[in-house]
Amino acid sequence: MEIDDIRGMTDEELADELDSVNRELMNLRFRTATMQLANVNEISKARRRIARVLTVQRERELARA
Repeated sequence: MEIDDIRGMTDEELADELDSVNRELMNLRFRTATMQLANVNEISKARRRIARVLTVQRERELARA
């Protein structure tokens, strides 16, 4: 998901996306610990998606102020 796609989301969609990506990251960590994760690059991709969502949320917060 690109940053432009994330910027097109509403505030509620951003919150839902953040929750789902956090859950996905937790599951990836569990799969890594149990040696079931084949592609460990998925963890960094999930962390980047979290950072992008948080960045857009912060941009909107600053724009409102």
